[in-house]
Amino acid sequence: MFNINAKSLKRVAIVLGAVIVIMGLIATIGAYAYSGNADGAAAVTAEASGDGYVANADAAADNTTGLKAIAAGIAIGLASFGGGIGMGISGGKAAEGISRQPEADGKIRTSFMLGLVFIETAIIYALLTVILIIFVL
Repeated sequence: MFNINAKSLKRVAIVLGAVIVIMGLIATIGAYAYSGNADGAAAVTAEASGDGYVANADAAADNTTGLKAIAAGIAIGLASFGGGIGMGISGGKAAEGISRQPEADGKIRTSFMLGLVFIETAIIYALLTVILIIFVL
């Protein structure tokens, strides 16, 4: 169905690397533009009270919530995408190996499951990193 060779994997890796670099640049420029005001006037909002306007310190204290959400979405999306692609490729190769050598199905299945565990562990580490980005930073 899909013919995966070293040349096509190299192209995919180059395209994914370029996309990651471009998204990082966009996030960096956005963070700089969002917090780059010199006098801080845009970061402090005014809130109506009974006798006038009072500055809202909560809005100025955490003005990067949107950027954290974007970073978390990109991180878990890339981890899930990469893990899904890796699991699909390894599942296809394991099925191909079992069909070529049916007598080695136990060994192939064992190493396939071990590989899936390692891939899933990497995705769980990405999820933990995203949770830390959202709730700790």
